[in-house]
Parts: sequence; C-alpha cells; structure tokens
Amino acid sequence: MWIWLLAAVALGYAVSRVALGYPRPARRFHSLSRSEVSFLAAAAEATFPPGGEIPPSGLDADLPGYTDRLLVAAHPRMRLLMHLLFFLVEHATLFFPAPGRGGWRRFSALGAEQRAAVLEGWRTSRLFPRRLVFASLRAILTMGYFAFPPVLRQLGLAPYEIRTPVCEADLWYPRIGASRSSLRLSRADLTPSSDGTPIPLDAPLHPAYRKGAR
Repeated sequence: MWIWLLAAVALGYAVSRVALGYPRPARRFHSLSRSEVSFLAAAAEATFPPGGEIPPSGLDADLPGYTDRLLVAAHPRMRLLMHLLFFLVEHATLFFPAPGRGGWRRFSALGAEQRAAVLEGWRTSRLFPRRLVFASLRAILTMGYFAFPPVLRQLGLAPYEIRTPVCEADLWYPRIGASRSSLRLSRADLTPSSDGTPIPLDAPLHPAYRKGAR
C-alpha cells in the first residue's frame, strides 16, 4: 500500500514539474512547447542579461523565436536532440541544484542569479558531458543573438546594401533552389558591370539590418 502511495505521489510530482505551471506564450510557436518557450526565455536572459556591454538582451533578440525557426528547418534527428537538450537543462536541477533556497526547482522557475549560477556550473563542470551540454545550448543561443540586427549594428557587422549588376549568367541560371521557369529576365535587363569601387564605410545598410528592423 505504501509503495503504491509513494509511486502515486512521485508520479504526481513528475507530472506537475514537467507539464504544469508554464505560462501560455504570447504568440504561436511551430516546434516549441510551452515549457520550452519558458526555458529558452530564461536561458536567454541568463546568457545575455539586460544592461550588458551590448544593449539588447537575449529576450530583446527573441531567442525563443529564433530557436523555433531553427527547429523547423532542422533535420528530424537534430530536432529531437535539441528538444532533449532543452528538457535536460530545464530539469537537471533535481540532480545539480542551484545555490540558495529552492535550487532544485526547474531552471525556468529559478531567480536570475540562480539561473546564471546553474549555467556556470554546467560550463565549469569537471564532467565533460556536462560541459558539452552547456556548449551545445550556448551555441544555439549565441547563433540567435548574433543574428539579431541591432546586435550586428552595435558590433559594426551589419551587412551593407549591395546592388548587384544583372549579367549574362542571370539570364540562364535561376536562384538557388528555384526552377528555370522562375527566370523572368531578358537581355534588356542587363546592366553595366561593377567598376570595382569599394563600398564606403558610410554606405546604407541592408534594409533588413537598418534601425527599426527586427
């Protein structure tokens, strides 16, 4: 009797920890669950907090949104591994708790300082698998952060607007992934080739990276 009671309590706790208490996202995500959105928002804020050397925070860069798009484009096996990665770090506080009161709570429910301490524990662990997990999570978050236009502008790495000339090859070869039926150019569309003048440092940025772009 007591064994069954303990098993029921353990099952109830597991269900509440894994599935309950997560807020509903403000928008729809294609691949991320409600719990994963909360975890990624917490990890983004811990990795790139507000008030850092680069003004936009991880939440400003919408790292959950970036990760959702990455998952949609990823190979199914890679997609599964990423889901497992998020689940592991979210709930590994049962075995590697954060310092302070309630450190065993799931990662997204911890305070800001506790989250930072948990990630630092993964980063500096003597166990190689833990460091590998941290490197994998950091790679995903870093790719999303440095894909954010304001971050690239702040670093001076935002691409310029480049007006490429229309040459003979454009009349014969479609864009990558498109069919020949997509070709709409004729010889009348040909333009003079570039004279080789370098792009000036004050040239306009690509429209997607100008101020106001997201």
